[in-house]
Amino acid sequence: MNVIDVSGLTKTFGDRVVVDNVALRVAAGEIVGFLGPNGSGKTTTIRMICGLLAPDSGEGKVLGFDVRRESAKIKLRVGYMTQRFSFYEDLTIRENLEFVARLYGLSPRRIRVDQTIAQLGLESRRDQLTGTLSGGWKQRLALAACTMHEPELLLLDEPTAGVDPKARREFWDEIHRLAGDGLTVLVSTHYMDEAERCHRISYISYGKLLASGTVEDVVRDAGLTTFFLYGPDLMTAEEKLRAMAGVEQVAPFGATLHVVGRDGAKLEASLRGFVSDSRYSFEPGETSLEDVFIQFMGKSKDHKP
Repeated sequence: MNVIDVSGLTKTFGDRVVVDNVALRVAAGEIVGFLGPNGSGKTTTIRMICGLLAPDSGEGKVLGFDVRRESAKIKLRVGYMTQRFSFYEDLTIRENLEFVARLYGLSPRRIRVDQTIAQLGLESRRDQLTGTLSGGWKQRLALAACTMHEPELLLLDEPTAGVDPKARREFWDEIHRLAGDGLTVLVSTHYMDEAERCHRISYISYGKLLASGTVEDVVRDAGLTTFFLYGPDLMTAEEKLRAMAGVEQVAPFGATLHVVGRDGAKLEASLRGFVSDSRYSFEPGETSLEDVFIQFMGKSKDHKP
């Protein structure tokens, strides 16, 4: 069963088409990563899916409800964690959660709040003012608030921006625990390691959906070839390589250069000519998800007038 099954979603603001004919399907219990550059339409798409924004055109269902005509029913069954932290900083964690519980009409309120605090590991900070929390604890509070009413679908808009690696890992461990209990998750992110923790990913660029599938599918279908170049003075080597046939990306990674292109034969021929200088050598490398996304970004154009 698809929890999200929409097609043709389009949204225009003025003369700018922010979301252009997007189709998205997410099955029950899946964690799907939603990726793309800033301004690509991720947030607008998420808001249309959860009923906060009406699409100009398009159709489909979310949790079995019509995305255009039954948005009120969708809102009650969705948890939405926005990019910006939006809780009262002069209230404690517990007071913020009690406020959210009142909004949803949860009963018995005190028990529901206590359960949520325990589930998300917030006991030690329950009486701390929210404004004094670190980024990781604020993130945990936000997740607690948007799951307290036991939604069937969780929408996360760049939820781990600005938190440290340990907090990010703990957050993702919790997301997988929730998905294991049957919750469906759509999460937008800029982090490649987070994308790789998703069951599937969808990539949107300037309003258009360019790719969808498992990480392995998306990397394979991009049709890129990658080589690793070794040697001295890599900055100079990078400048020279960029002008060579078949070379579409060059990026330093530690003591190597990653050289990427779609025409593998042409790319390898250029590198063989380059390493006639015996100070350099190269070998086949594995194309990364980051390589693929940089390629997508290079092929897309911002449609902002």
